[in-house]
Amino acid sequence: MPMRRPTLTLTIACALALAGPQAHADDAGQARTLRSGGNALQVGVEGVSDPERVAMLQRWLAECADASLTAFGRYPLRTARVRIREIDSRDASPVPWGQTRRDDGVAVLLYVRRGASLEQLRADWTAVHELSHLFHPYLGREGRWMAEGLASYYQNVLRARAGLLTPDQAWRQLDAGFGRGRRVGTGAALDELGRGGTMRVYWAGAAYWLEADLALRARGLDLDTLLSRYAACCLDATADDMDAMTAQRFAAELDRLGGDGVFARLYARYARSREFPDLDAAYAALGLEADAGGLRYSSDADAVRLRTAIMGPRPARAAR
Repeated sequence: MPMRRPTLTLTIACALALAGPQAHADDAGQARTLRSGGNALQVGVEGVSDPERVAMLQRWLAECADASLTAFGRYPLRTARVRIREIDSRDASPVPWGQTRRDDGVAVLLYVRRGASLEQLRADWTAVHELSHLFHPYLGREGRWMAEGLASYYQNVLRARAGLLTPDQAWRQLDAGFGRGRRVGTGAALDELGRGGTMRVYWAGAAYWLEADLALRARGLDLDTLLSRYAACCLDATADDMDAMTAQRFAAELDRLGGDGVFARLYARYARSREFPDLDAAYAALGLEADAGGLRYSSDADAVRLRTAIMGPRPARAAR
């Protein structure tokens, strides 16, 4: 589904490279195939004739794809495509448009502003956000908050792990996103917002996944592990019939794979909520304190370990 990016400090793109520790490239020219964990990500650059420009765009996407590998060490689908197109745009964003298609295989389309530099593209979150949509099935209109929330959470977490952001930058961007979602105020239930309420949809959704990750880590698991198990058992099985997976069923499947009720309990609270969730307990566990002066960090050892476990740099991991 396409979405134009609003002109905000942090904008929202659509719903839903070359060597990395777990990936390698083959195929010369404008299209390359990245491989990891037996799965493939086919990356093509369209409408660009300059070989140096093509190589730069491929390099940028490779870095974003390497960031996605820090989740569980492989691409989640047996095969998926990324198509990069350059466009003329008055939007200052390096990636002003994105689209995810699931009707003829899974394809992520990234529309890059003509002339955007490698540094500008590296500073942009859109590609990692879009690649994070490959971690879940299509969840429909009522599950948009879960889908966009997962990508919004991971766009910060994965870039921090890969060194595209510092952990401090990632926590601050998450906190800023929660602030924007909170300022929307009360309204319709989260699963009724559909295409409306963008800030609340994206950032209340991100809060859901943060709370789920923390609850799992308290039990010796983590969100990466549960999504890895889901990808291994179920994700490709739904790729050609994405409409069959509701958000509530997705939560139940993650619980079946080891969540022990975490996802269903949070789903029951979030889906019908009409205001932004209270994250005080999550912030206390993480040793985060937000006020008008910004974000402050506790030096408590348990909080430091938890923050590092989520955002800390790491190599791409062997598939689990």
